[in-house]
Amino acid sequence: MSSELQHDTSVAAAADDTHESIGARIDWSLAAATGKRLSRPGPKTTQYTLDAAYAELADAATRAEAPVREVTGLADGLRVPTTHILDRNEWVDAAARSMESMLGAADDTNGVDADNGGVLGGISARFADVSAKVGGLQAGGLLAFLSGAILGQYDPFTPDPDTGDPGVLMVVAPNIISVERALHVVPSDFRLWVCLHEVTHRVQFSANPWLRQYMVDNIEILTSDTGESTTELMSRLTEAVRGDKPREKGVLGVMQVLQTPEQYEAFNRMMMLGTLLEGHADHVMDAVGPAHVPTVASIREAFDKRRTGPRNPVQRIIRALIGMDAKIAQYVRGKAFVDEVVGAVGMNAFNTIWTSPETMPRPSEIDEPRTWIQRVL
Repeated sequence: MSSELQHDTSVAAAADDTHESIGARIDWSLAAATGKRLSRPGPKTTQYTLDAAYAELADAATRAEAPVREVTGLADGLRVPTTHILDRNEWVDAAARSMESMLGAADDTNGVDADNGGVLGGISARFADVSAKVGGLQAGGLLAFLSGAILGQYDPFTPDPDTGDPGVLMVVAPNIISVERALHVVPSDFRLWVCLHEVTHRVQFSANPWLRQYMVDNIEILTSDTGESTTELMSRLTEAVRGDKPREKGVLGVMQVLQTPEQYEAFNRMMMLGTLLEGHADHVMDAVGPAHVPTVASIREAFDKRRTGPRNPVQRIIRALIGMDAKIAQYVRGKAFVDEVVGAVGMNAFNTIWTSPETMPRPSEIDEPRTWIQRVL
């Protein structure tokens, strides 16, 4: 989860009886190498300024933990883990490991076995190797683009290299410096504000370990081989296009057509989870802000303008392809949902939402928080 963007898209393909995972179709080492080669350098700054930013971000992440726990009522008494301050290339490496770990967890659940044996197995392996390299190049290009956009990210799938505990919190220093300069905000305030958002994600997963498996279960469905032949797939797509059944707009509508009903349900569950996590983090950072971030109002105003501001045509195309606009909508809709529920029933009652998958908000409830209150509370 990230304070700027963490939205991963993939399309499953079926070929005869071969069950091949999405993770197996991507050479993540090549993806990382490609991403680092294509990634743009960060803003120009002196080593002294950069070192000071690293130190302040590490301190801000630690200081953010207590007020986040106080406001959310979550993770009380748990250890405060280390936050990793990264540059863009280090983030690319970490993101590649995260995706490999996430998809690998789903592969383990699926019981993927890539060994088909014999001559056909050897031919299949060679095609798979080519496919993995192509996938690695594509993923690397995406990582390069995102490396300049991500401010911070909580990765629940990768063990912390320092402690071995599940989950790693990362903050990308060059991007934070770049944004705070562009927005003309107070650097120390902006750095703490960003850390409040990211630490909220860490608290969400630390207090509710089942969320990780919930994500893995849905990713398993999204990346599983549906067993559809090309003819069956085309027939289903044709029926969806010609049918009278209402479809979502934009990226969601495309996913609704391309995926099986089971996959689309899993996709919806992941979207609702992401909307909740991001909206909750935005609610918390603004609830904590006034007491700890003196210029929080001006930061929020400037940052929201940046999120929704005009982009050049190339940026608009890329944002549409990777679902960035849908991600921004998650922040807005999610925060409105959390704001209304917490305002109506308080944070303690709101925390019922973290009980199980059944208490997660449904798509129809995100824009109608009262219906979630009536159903769950």
